[in-house]
Amino acid sequence: MRQQIQRGVPSSPSCSSSTSDCFPLRDLNPAECGSETSADQEKQERADLSSMRPVVSFYLSYLLCLCLGLACLACVCYWNSHWRGGFAWDGSGLQFNWHPVLMVGGLVVLYGYGAVLYRVPLTWGQNKLPWKLLHAGMMLLSLVLAVLGLVAVFDFHNAKSIPNVYSLHSWIGICTTALFAMQWAVGMAGFLLPCSPVSLRKLLKPVHVWMGASILSLSVISCISGINEKLFFVLKESSSGTQPYAALPPEALFGNSLGVLLVVFVLVVLKILSNVDWQRPDSRPEDMAYRPLIQEDN
Repeated sequence: MRQQIQRGVPSSPSCSSSTSDCFPLRDLNPAECGSETSADQEKQERADLSSMRPVVSFYLSYLLCLCLGLACLACVCYWNSHWRGGFAWDGSGLQFNWHPVLMVGGLVVLYGYGAVLYRVPLTWGQNKLPWKLLHAGMMLLSLVLAVLGLVAVFDFHNAKSIPNVYSLHSWIGICTTALFAMQWAVGMAGFLLPCSPVSLRKLLKPVHVWMGASILSLSVISCISGINEKLFFVLKESSSGTQPYAALPPEALFGNSLGVLLVVFVLVVLKILSNVDWQRPDSRPEDMAYRPLIQEDN
C-alpha cells in the first residue's frame, strides 16, 4: 500500500536532483548583477554623451555665426560713419554710404541668419508652419534691405550723373538680388501656399537649398568686390594728404579686414548648412501635406 502511494505521486526529477535547479535565482552572484547594471549605465551615459555632442557643437557654431554677423554689421557701420562721413538720404555721398550697410546687413547677415533657422534643434519636433513664416519673413526683410541699398546707390549716381551698372561688382549685385527675389517668390508659392502639392515640394526642396547657398555665396562676392572697388575710388594719393590704397592706410586695413570677416561669416553659415548631423529631421510622408497643427516638409 505504501509503495502504491509512492508510485502514485510523481516526483520532480529536477527538484530532487538539485534545489538550485528549482530556484535558479539563488545561484546569482550579487557582484555580477551589479557589474552588469553598472556596465549598462556606462553604455547609456556614453550614448547620451554621443547624442549631445552634435547639439553642443551646433550651438557653439551657431553662437559664432551670430557674433560674426553682428561684427560684420558693426564694422560696416563704423567704416562709413568714421571714415566716410556718416549717413543721409539727399543724393549726396552720404546717401551712398547706406549702400554697403544695407547690402551687408540684408544680403549677407540677415540672409545668413534666416538660412540657418531650420538647423536650430529647438525648432525640431514642433509645428513647422510658424518657423516657415519666420524664415519667409526674415528673407523678405533681407530682400527689402537689399532693394533699398540699390535705390541708395542709383539715386546717388543719378544725382551726380554717374553711369549705372557698368562695373562687374554692379552686375553681380544686380543678378544676386534678382535671383534672390525669384527664390523668395518660388519658395513662397511652393512651400507656404496650401494648394501646393507635396510632389512639388519634394521637387523644389533640393533646388531651394542649393539656390539659397549659391545666393549667399554670390552675395559675399558682390560685397567684397564692392568694398575693394570703393577703397580704390576713395584712396588715391592727393595733395590733401590722402594715402593711396597701395600704402595700406588704416581705412584700407579696416576695409580689407571687413571683407575677410564677411568671408568667415559665410563659411560658418555654409558649414552649418552642409553638416548632415545638424539638418532638421524629415517629417513622415503622411505629415508632408499642408496641415496647420502638424509638421510639414519644407
